[in-house]
Amino acid sequence: MADPRGFLKHRERELPASRPVPVRLLDWSEVRDELTRDEPTLRRQATRCMDCGIPFCHQGCPLGNLIPEWNDLVREGHWSDAIERLHATNNFPEFTGRICPAPCETSCVLGINQPAVTIKNIEVEIIDHAFEDGNVTPHVPQRQTGKTIAVVGSGPGGLAAAQQLTRAGHTVRVYEKDDRLGGLLRYGVPDFKLDKMHIDRRIAQMEAEGTRFRTGTAIGTDIAWDELRARYDAVLVATGAPKPRDLPIPGRDLDGIHYAMPYLYQGNKAAAGDDVPDQIHAEGKHVIVIGGGDTGSDCIGTALRQKAASVTTLAIGKKPPEARSETEPWPTDPRIFEISSSHEEGGTREYLASTVEFVGEDGHVTALRVAETQYNPDGSRTPTAGTERDLPADLVLIAMGFTGPETAELSSQGGLAITERGAIQRGEDYATNVDGVFVAGDAGRGASLVVWAIAEGRAAAAEIDQYLLGSTELPAPVTAHTAAIRA
Repeated sequence: MADPRGFLKHRERELPASRPVPVRLLDWSEVRDELTRDEPTLRRQATRCMDCGIPFCHQGCPLGNLIPEWNDLVREGHWSDAIERLHATNNFPEFTGRICPAPCETSCVLGINQPAVTIKNIEVEIIDHAFEDGNVTPHVPQRQTGKTIAVVGSGPGGLAAAQQLTRAGHTVRVYEKDDRLGGLLRYGVPDFKLDKMHIDRRIAQMEAEGTRFRTGTAIGTDIAWDELRARYDAVLVATGAPKPRDLPIPGRDLDGIHYAMPYLYQGNKAAAGDDVPDQIHAEGKHVIVIGGGDTGSDCIGTALRQKAASVTTLAIGKKPPEARSETEPWPTDPRIFEISSSHEEGGTREYLASTVEFVGEDGHVTALRVAETQYNPDGSRTPTAGTERDLPADLVLIAMGFTGPETAELSSQGGLAITERGAIQRGEDYATNVDGVFVAGDAGRGASLVVWAIAEGRAAAAEIDQYLLGSTELPAPVTAHTAAIRA
């Protein structure tokens, strides 16, 4: 039972300090300052989680995390019990606690008239304590089913499914096309947001449990999809949605214009100590990032660490409000103005900026021609004539989101049906039109959050277990995918 007056005793929202900006720009280490961890403050914040009649944070979290329960365990200092409750719904809280945008906090009942409970920070402290205290150990299955499963993709969705299925007694092999495991966590998220040590130690736990991994193997090229299906009793496609959204305007073929993900990929490779020939690098350059989301924010932090001369972020829309608008009432997840750790570090953010042309000399981009965005009565947005201006640019990074998974080989080799929006078609049980082939995460739902990938990986694992054995004891969170179909 939580302290029903805790939110009255402790009204302030307290978060640990980050490392000073001038210091953290000198390296690729996490922004969080481990030296400022303060258990009394953390337990005070956990006490603010009140005894809600209906904990709306459960609704906000796709995993259905038992947030009030582990908050109260932290309040009491029961760390080992807290990690048990957290792991009951979330395989990888060290990932979500660092890079999830925390929709649970915008659903927090306390957010009606006070700052929300620091749920995300409490979550990451629980798992960090657990690793430090030796409370994260392999869960080796007591029996083997004799069934074999291939998981294609080692991002959060694929890893979550693989861990669940291994613990159910199946023989699971995870295929990853890159040289290291982790998918987007490894090469899409910079180290200053997620130190790769967190991936490595979780992989070590999974290997000890019996999950097998094979890197440097591209399904569709090294092994055909139909051949893979023939080798295994079931296949889970968890390849993500890596196809970037383009900006086809005049000058797009100029050198110096790149998609954000190759830039971040190379930056992460270099940070890992790899030699990256012809690396896309921002040193001494005027950098413009087109797109104001998380990927764009990661580009800002990377460019600043590479000592860019300037960094400007362009967003086509209006600047979001500082607080909830009337059209996005609690407990919905509002679109509000946010300042990420990368935004704290420098750079300029411009809104209502429509890019109309890439300007260049001798085949290389030198500027972006932008105009003020005009909102039309039909809801469309167009550049306003007569407002054009040029922004200097030596390096342009397109971070406008992703359009879906790579599906050419999946369709031609594996026979999988593709939706009109370019995702892999699936049913309520995450099954595709091909018997024994399932899909989870961004490959099926489109580009989304890490918390959704883990939730879908867990749900798909339960469906695969059911498919193979006729019944399952694996927990199956009801995700937005299944809830929408059932409705």
